[in-house]
Amino acid sequence: MATIERMEVGQRMSRIVKHNETVYLCGQVGADANTDITEQTRTMLNKVDVLLEQAGTDKSYILSATIYLRDMKDFAAMNAVWDSWIPEGHAPARACVEARLARPELLVEISVVAALQ
Repeated sequence: MATIERMEVGQRMSRIVKHNETVYLCGQVGADANTDITEQTRTMLNKVDVLLEQAGTDKSYILSATIYLRDMKDFAAMNAVWDSWIPEGHAPARACVEARLARPELLVEISVVAALQ
């Protein structure tokens, strides 16, 4: 029987779930919701790096990412940060959609699935 390991478990969600050599991260947002899309994206991806390391993997093992933007006008600016963050040759399957996020000041959120190293 496969085991499920939950890390940083809270009432509503776990920040990391590991199952069958796969890592699932809860949605991540920027560190300061009062900054622009570039800074929110940068700090959001920094949080992904930390969680992936804690889970025993890194961004080169990301299988898929779903990115939620409050407004598609920020698509190019978000992609500029994303493109410099993701290692060349390791781009995951990805979707990006416009969505109403939990708070109006949040501009971007990401959900990530990665393989363990």
